[in-house]
Formats: sequence, C-alpha cells, structure tokens
Amino acid sequence: MTSPTAVVRVRILRRRGFVLEWVTLGWNIVGVVVLAVLAVSASSTALAGFGLDSLIEIGASTVVLWELSGAGGLRQRRALRLIGAAFIALAAFLLFQSVIALITQHHPDGSVGGIIWTAVTAVTMFTLAGMKTRTGRSLGNAVLQVEGRVTFIDGLLAVAVLVGVGLNTVLGWWWADPLAGLVIVYYAIREAIEIFRPEPGHELPA
Repeated sequence: MTSPTAVVRVRILRRRGFVLEWVTLGWNIVGVVVLAVLAVSASSTALAGFGLDSLIEIGASTVVLWELSGAGGLRQRRALRLIGAAFIALAAFLLFQSVIALITQHHPDGSVGGIIWTAVTAVTMFTLAGMKTRTGRSLGNAVLQVEGRVTFIDGLLAVAVLVGVGLNTVLGWWWADPLAGLVIVYYAIREAIEIFRPEPGHELPA
C-alpha cells in the first residue's frame, strides 16, 4: 500500500515535470521567432537550422506533456515517429544548405544577437536538462529522463552554433557558420535513429 507521503511526493514531482516541460516549450516557441529574425537578417545557415531544431523540440516537449498526462503508449509512439520524420527532413534541408554555402563560399553577416541568444539558450537548456533528469529519475519516468538528455544535447547544439556564429562575427571565418549547421545535421540524424531504433531501456512504454 502506497503511503500518503509517497503519493504527495509523486504529485509534487509530476507537477515539477509539467513546469519544466512548459518552460522548455515556451522558451522554444520564443526561440523559433527570435532565430527566424536573426537567421534572415544575418543570412545564417546555423541560426536557421537551430531555429528549425527548436521547432522540432516543441513537438518533443508536447509528447512528454502528453505522457505525463497519462496518454496511451500507441499515440505517443505515433507522435514520436512524426518527430523522427521531422528530424530527417531537417537533416536533409540543412545538409543541402550547408554544402551549398561551403561550395559557393557564402559569407553570412555577423550576428551579435545570435551570439547573445545562443549563449543564454545554452545556459537555460543545461539547467533544464539537469532538473528534468533528476525529476525523471525520482519519478521513475523514463520518458522524462530521455527528454532531459535531448534538452542537454540542445544545449550542446546552442554552444556549437554560438561558436560558429561567434567565429564568423568576430574573426570573419564564414565557413564556421555552415560547419555549425553540419553539427545539427549529425544531431538530427542521430535523434531520428534513436526514435526509430531505440536503445534497450529507452523504448516507450506500452
């Protein structure tokens, strides 16, 4: 029999999980708009790719909120497959754009705004990732723990884009921007593989 204290603790942890996912969702919604403006103004492949990645992360957070609400495993798996397909489309788009930018030696403009946004995003994502992982572990919720890992990788991507945009802005190394885009390509392919062929222990519960 579950004690009243344990029930209260689970409720608190579940509520915390909801808050963390809503914060992530809200941040990425704002990020899509901010990055779209910055990408267009600077003609930056890396910022455009990071904005598209934020759009996909909105879907991932929605899936976790769905799971925390007690949705069925079948519907979750379908939603995750759609996210996996979106990652594949993102990888194909960015691969094409990055290769073309490298071949044509496209010189994007510098973006101080891009540097600031990606730096703040990196700190925010790393913080959220740690809190999600701890909360998911305490709840025994594998989905929240995996999403915490995705959020951590999102922070690493923000660092990669920060470096690419920063090198272009400060030193004029135009090739650093499309190379940062290729980092996102690698991440998108890896996440798609993880969704369609999950490692043991990362499968979505039925």
